[in-house]
Amino acid sequence: MNDLSKVSRRKKYLRWGGFVLAVILLVYLLSRQGWGEILAAVRQIPLWRLGCALVLTLISRLAVAGRWHALMKATKMDISYSQTARLTFAGLFASNFLPTTVGGDVVRLAGTVQLGLDGAISAASLIVDRLVGLFGMLLAVPLGARPLWAWLITEQGWRDSFATQAMILAQVGDGKLWSKVRGLFDKIINAFSLWKEHPRSLLMSLAMTWVHMLCLFGMIALLLNGLGESISIWLIGGLWSFVYLITLVPISINGYGVQEVAMTLIFTNVGGITMKSGLTLALLVRTLQMLASLPGAASLPSILAGLQKSNSDC
Repeated sequence: MNDLSKVSRRKKYLRWGGFVLAVILLVYLLSRQGWGEILAAVRQIPLWRLGCALVLTLISRLAVAGRWHALMKATKMDISYSQTARLTFAGLFASNFLPTTVGGDVVRLAGTVQLGLDGAISAASLIVDRLVGLFGMLLAVPLGARPLWAWLITEQGWRDSFATQAMILAQVGDGKLWSKVRGLFDKIINAFSLWKEHPRSLLMSLAMTWVHMLCLFGMIALLLNGLGESISIWLIGGLWSFVYLITLVPISINGYGVQEVAMTLIFTNVGGITMKSGLTLALLVRTLQMLASLPGAASLPSILAGLQKSNSDC
């Protein structure tokens, strides 16, 4: 077995292990709170709030499609917004409902190739799309940094955990960590080089990210108010940005379990809501995100069929 396959297998085991651990912790939190109380909390939310929350989630997904479309159009590729949205929803559906081996970005890339678009440019656009989304979320970090830090420094366990992790990172030997970071940085620079002559498309892509974020934060605020809790939309944005960053760590399948646990702990301890509301909110957000990806089920089979055919031809 070569080194590449060993690394791939190790990453796979790590993700499955993280997924199982996160789910166990989530089940533990739910068992402490009780499913009966969670269901009762959901029932107290008016249907109109749930409906509006779903609409906001759908709009946020359309904005995500718009973010990618702005980048694609800047390269003069012949693709309509409806096609971009179709591929985006197919990717979201794949990420939510299919095994980790079928990633959303793989589906989007396969879809662009089937449309006859340049594969290399499409792949670069996906990288930049992710980075623009990350940059947008980083802009929200200061909104929640102060209260989050105040919580962390009062928790001895968190301090010890961070110190241990810092020691582990510092001891990653022979410059391997730095070489990986440098390689990733080089890839990012190469990807952005295609859009350096099109700053307007980057700004439009960032604007679409802000629309996505406002819809997402508004959806969370709607649900929280329905649960009888109140957090300012600015603090919601700051706290969610940290949840988002945590779920980027590849230790689970599509962040399952990790997002729910992180959201519950952060919104409960920093946002000041009850554990019951935190768990209910985390489960509802995940459910709405999955429901909003259902339109992608219509176009995913044809994309996967084409992907399978291209793999067999290789």
